[in-house]
Amino acid sequence: MKNRITALFGINYPLIQAGMIWCSGWELASAVSNAGGLGIIGSGSMYPEILEEQVLKCKAATNKPFAVNLPMLYPDIEKHIETIIKHKVPIVFTSAGNPKTWTAHLKSHGIIVVHVVSSVKFALKAQDAGVDAVVAEGFEAGGHNGRDETTTLVLIPKVAKEISIPLIAAGGIGTGRQMLAAMALGADAVQIGSRFVATPESSAHQNFKNVVVNAQEGDTQLTLKELTPVRLVKNEFYHQLEKAYENCATAEELTQILGRGRAKKGMFEGDLVDGELEIGQVASLIDKIIPAAEVVKEIMTEYQLARQELQTEKYSFE
Repeated sequence: MKNRITALFGINYPLIQAGMIWCSGWELASAVSNAGGLGIIGSGSMYPEILEEQVLKCKAATNKPFAVNLPMLYPDIEKHIETIIKHKVPIVFTSAGNPKTWTAHLKSHGIIVVHVVSSVKFALKAQDAGVDAVVAEGFEAGGHNGRDETTTLVLIPKVAKEISIPLIAAGGIGTGRQMLAAMALGADAVQIGSRFVATPESSAHQNFKNVVVNAQEGDTQLTLKELTPVRLVKNEFYHQLEKAYENCATAEELTQILGRGRAKKGMFEGDLVDGELEIGQVASLIDKIIPAAEVVKEIMTEYQLARQELQTEKYSFE
């Protein structure tokens, strides 16, 4: 496939694997890139020396383009930037902050910059900041999310109408049919997270992967809007938050309940009781753990079949 995103990134398919904390290291990123998509290392949960190790291993495992996801709120972000420039990472996805802060600096080193947004307002700000593309993420997505709860179905056509740079759709996408729907709404590509958690290459704990493939409709909920909105599986920790809300907990009390290291405890260490389990609504459609290359192949095959179906008499209105 050839379009603005495949040309920009130098990839075969307009399919991007999201850079997820505790779940997307070099093994997953290189596997997706080798399969024709764009793999992303999620640096938000990595110490600077760990990111450098991950980048070097990814470069050794693939000669294809890959990216690093860089949350702007990362406390040691300057060191991550140094690693990215030092090792000539070709693409950076920034998130959770002002894209003006680092975009010009990264681009001055020949790096393609993409910023993740959850609204038209921030998509326009990202475009004004000079990014090469934006990811517009609907509230169906797992992990940290927008406060407005705008669905992908509504968000993508709104953003597509307002910006001129390439648009990547994210949130609630895990199949080829969903990918086609996003493209029909105006996206140039899709970014998929949850589906890639359930792969052998994902660095998530096996316990968490099992939760993902067993998830049913309604098993996740967006919460903690007073702090940073996040979509979680409804485990014991989530129910602690639910009870706190019933008791009209303040933001300070919620912060105390959240504590530190909850996401690592749940997703990386496999504590399904007290851990924070971040996953998207699309988890209810995921029912197997298969290699990342097979995920890419399944999605692209279904995408092509769905396109063909739409051109048959089954959908003809003549």
